[in-house]
Amino acid sequence: MIGTPKGFLWTARIEGLSVLALFFVAMPMKYIFGDPSLIRPVGMIHGMLFLAYVMQLMLTGAELKWSAKWFIIGFLASSVPFGTFVFERKAPGIMDGEALPKAA
Repeated sequence: MIGTPKGFLWTARIEGLSVLALFFVAMPMKYIFGDPSLIRPVGMIHGMLFLAYVMQLMLTGAELKWSAKWFIIGFLASSVPFGTFVFERKAPGIMDGEALPKAA
């Protein structure tokens, strides 16, 4: 699944969920409840998933022969909260039949 539209789709979604966990679980625990214990593990997981997203972006983009514009947009999307969710819908070749999960 590495370097495929389906692999990219799942990586983008999991990375996006890790941002949500960081923003809506770990950070409120630290700044509202004074408990910073989740910042390090959630932040580390998010960092590893970010690197996986960038790797998938490069490999999938090369496979699908994206222009430099799509690589740049994909990278910028990863630095904006919820950007990966938007990018997966806009990027050419990701939301076609190959990338979507099959209905049961």
